[in-house]
Amino acid sequence: MATQASTINAETIAQIAKEAFEASQLTSSSERVNALHAIRSELESRRDAILSANKEDLQTAQAEVDAGRMSKSLLARLDLGRGDKWNSMLQGVLDVAALPDPTGTVSYATELDDGLELYKVSCPIGVLLVIFEARPEVVVNIAALAIKSGNAAILKGGKESNRTAKLLSEAIQAGLAKTTLPSTYIQTIETRAEVSSLLAMDQYIDLVIPRGSKQLVKNIQHNTRIPVMGHADGLCSVYLDETADVEKAKRIVVDAKIDYPSACNAVETLIVHESVLNTVWPEVAKALLAANVELLCDEPTLKVLSSLQNPPQNLSRLVKSSEPSTYDTEHLSLTLSVIALPSLQTAIKFINQHGSGHTDAIVTESESAASTFCRGVDSASTFVNASTRFADGFRFGYGTEVGISTGRIHARGPVGLEGLVIYKYMMYSKDKAGHIVGEFGTGKKSYKHQRIETPSVPF
Repeated sequence: MATQASTINAETIAQIAKEAFEASQLTSSSERVNALHAIRSELESRRDAILSANKEDLQTAQAEVDAGRMSKSLLARLDLGRGDKWNSMLQGVLDVAALPDPTGTVSYATELDDGLELYKVSCPIGVLLVIFEARPEVVVNIAALAIKSGNAAILKGGKESNRTAKLLSEAIQAGLAKTTLPSTYIQTIETRAEVSSLLAMDQYIDLVIPRGSKQLVKNIQHNTRIPVMGHADGLCSVYLDETADVEKAKRIVVDAKIDYPSACNAVETLIVHESVLNTVWPEVAKALLAANVELLCDEPTLKVLSSLQNPPQNLSRLVKSSEPSTYDTEHLSLTLSVIALPSLQTAIKFINQHGSGHTDAIVTESESAASTFCRGVDSASTFVNASTRFADGFRFGYGTEVGISTGRIHARGPVGLEGLVIYKYMMYSKDKAGHIVGEFGTGKKSYKHQRIETPSVPF
């Protein structure tokens, strides 16, 4: 893996990536799997050094937070030792390795004429430019998915995770060195100037994937001709329907908010059906307050909490009035916007107007309401009686994810291997003289269009 990007210019980096991609197209699926296992082993053997570097990054970042130059949510994303993040990262590499090869799969095949066959076959996209902030594990996630799907990648992480990313990159480099894949298959760059230059190189780079703040994503979308896959916001909602079970509501809403508040799939807005304002809502609010969640409430939900008989001690400190802008804000912290609405239809309309098309959930005992919600809400993921935190490539069984897309072309939702392949058409004539178009038409031969059932190309 190239890490000396500063010694060569951006165009050379892009050219090298394109050459590596082209050189890798005949690499077998088994060799890609071998590379992933080698990378996983290298990461495990360097665990202590990597986590030590991560602690140094965290200490530096904490100083930035204390000085007001970095958000707490960005700091939280930087911690590679938090919870099961390290083990999940390693397991993700193995899970990706164990997945079926996404390339070479035939989704459509037909015989156009006797001995003339057409196949629609999955293939890699090409060269990926992935730009991300804070989360150092993204280096490993993207490398694993790129290698398995046959794509080359250029990675740019945030300066706040430089020490961690450097050691992760070295581990990946050591793993690749044990295979026949090009050593430049995964490259890293370090400066914004290199990113700016690469964003103009659509002759080499095929897809840009930004992972980070709304500002980062929007800036990239506005400064490149290359297709961009990603999302700018994670404005996720949970709607408590009129038939919502109180215990389900408490479990789901609390989990969606506190499991990882700075994640893009954490809930940011709670919508309460007016009919459960005096039943389900107070119990959910108490559970959230017990978890020290700040509640920004509209007038109806605030009125209910203000009249509680035995209010929680922290109610006056954590319950506040909302503003119109509250419902367009991605808090990325232990803060939740709350609003009461009169019907399922108004809730759907509200989510489609204020949400970001990421993930939204309904808590309900009505199958009819569940069906209406899932079809009416225009988001990449719609859940019934489940936390929004499930919107994740690892949890979906993709091994890991390259990111979450709220776009409407090619890939949507958590993007795993299938989102990193496109397709090409392969045609094969078995006729001794070959086939020509001039033989077909009025008074000539007609096309057969006879479907062929096959999972792979037979040549």
